[in-house]
Amino acid sequence: MTTAGIAPLLRLKDVNTYYGLIHILQDVSLDVYPGELVCLLGGNASGKSTTLKTILGIVRPASGIVEFDGVPVQNTNTSYRVEHGMAVVPENRRIFGAMSVQENLQMGAYLRRDHAGIREDFERMMMLFPRLKERLHQHGGTLSGGEQQMLAMARALMSRPKLLLMDEPSMGLAPKLVEQNFEIIQQINQQGVTIFMVEQNANMALSIATRGYVVQTGRIVLTDEAASLLSNEHLRKAYLGR
Repeated sequence: MTTAGIAPLLRLKDVNTYYGLIHILQDVSLDVYPGELVCLLGGNASGKSTTLKTILGIVRPASGIVEFDGVPVQNTNTSYRVEHGMAVVPENRRIFGAMSVQENLQMGAYLRRDHAGIREDFERMMMLFPRLKERLHQHGGTLSGGEQQMLAMARALMSRPKLLLMDEPSMGLAPKLVEQNFEIIQQINQQGVTIFMVEQNANMALSIATRGYVVQTGRIVLTDEAASLLSNEHLRKAYLGR
């Protein structure tokens, strides 16, 4: 994918964040262009989650710029960013367990007023996730882990986001479900949704991504096209276990 002349949808420029006196993100810069699927890879405590929280506005940077759709948002709150087109599929799903599948999906569209568009997207979710269609009136908390992951994705997509943020979508899922899950993520991206994914499973993430970044102790240490990263010797040893 060529990005020449295209403005990034998301840009982090020289971002530094702290938890108290601990310097977590150190001069982090990254771009996500419209239509891309970009993954951020790294081990535990590498800074992946803090990067995502900084993009969402849960963590405020001490310095640096966070731009979304051409607008600096580093001083805005999370609700502003969600209203302007970010949606998140959080780690461990965090669906509303006491609500039905249908009610969870309705919650995803709560900021929208285009009723015809909401109905259209609801039907699209039923086609994309036929398992959810079978369980529309079932409580979210009674679904399997794989089904809850589908529901979390469908709920986020109901907001018709400009940018879909995903936090460890493979976590806690059986290998077969991980594969199925990533096929759906790829399909969502191919339908035009820009995705930024934080993921520990480098193999799976790079198999569907456009580009990738590798973060280590709060610094971006590697960035390249996904195919090049998959064959990168340093990455293979550090994250792919071979």
